[in-house]
Amino acid sequence: MKQPGSEAVLKAVDRLEQWSGADRVIDALRKAVRSVPLGAGRDALHGRWLGHPVHPLLVQVPVGTWLSAGVLDLLPGARRGSRVLIGVGLAAALPAAVSGWVDWAELHSRQQRVGLVHALANNAAVSLFTASLVTRLRGREGAGKALGFAGLTAVGLGGALGGHLAYRQAAGANHAEYVPQAVASGWHRLADLADIPVGKPIRRQVGDVPVVIVREDEDRVHVLADRCSHLGGPLSEGDLTDGCIRCPWHGSVFRLTDGWNVQGPATAPQPAFEVRVEQGVVEVRLEA
Repeated sequence: MKQPGSEAVLKAVDRLEQWSGADRVIDALRKAVRSVPLGAGRDALHGRWLGHPVHPLLVQVPVGTWLSAGVLDLLPGARRGSRVLIGVGLAAALPAAVSGWVDWAELHSRQQRVGLVHALANNAAVSLFTASLVTRLRGREGAGKALGFAGLTAVGLGGALGGHLAYRQAAGANHAEYVPQAVASGWHRLADLADIPVGKPIRRQVGDVPVVIVREDEDRVHVLADRCSHLGGPLSEGDLTDGCIRCPWHGSVFRLTDGWNVQGPATAPQPAFEVRVEQGVVEVRLEA
């Protein structure tokens, strides 16, 4: 059975993904965010230390405190509590926004179009809650409550678009998570050692899973899942440096020996394969 309302919403967001009218603005914003000298802080904001994006965790504070303030606004005698909660949410909104912008700058264009509107909705919510707090402090409690509920509406819209980014567009998801489920157990014939060039990544298949092979020297061969865990970029088209391979799409760096993500924006390591050479034939099996 069709659900016209739900279909209309999805089609509207799909049109937003395809709308290129703001691409020049998006490109300028992306370059500006990438140019900020954050150093190691950039990976921290991506959430590499956590193993997944930190932005969804940080947004819980402003959303939770503002929603709680809305509940208190429906009760008598809770003015002070509402003001404190709104203030805490405004303070927590800054790190949440910064982490969101850092993640946004490393997305595909369709994701960035939705992400920009997501950010605008959240910025509107911050403005409305700021106005709500100022209005309350000036003694206009009714107007402050109205502005607060308007802010909740804006943050709800932003949250819905954030959910679309995460669950429909897979922004922030681990794009290599499927590998352990797709590779059968045991050893798999991969290639003849003589056919693998030294110092040049090449792409092969283990069943239905594409992998990147790197032969460091005559004897050492490394094999990782080819699709980058960040957004599925082809590591076999990346550059080799210091025992690592860099994704050509967004610059994530993975250690060849074990797939560890030594540099973001990837927050998950790359599945690595155990390698053996039997009679000139390279065989692999997925490491536990």
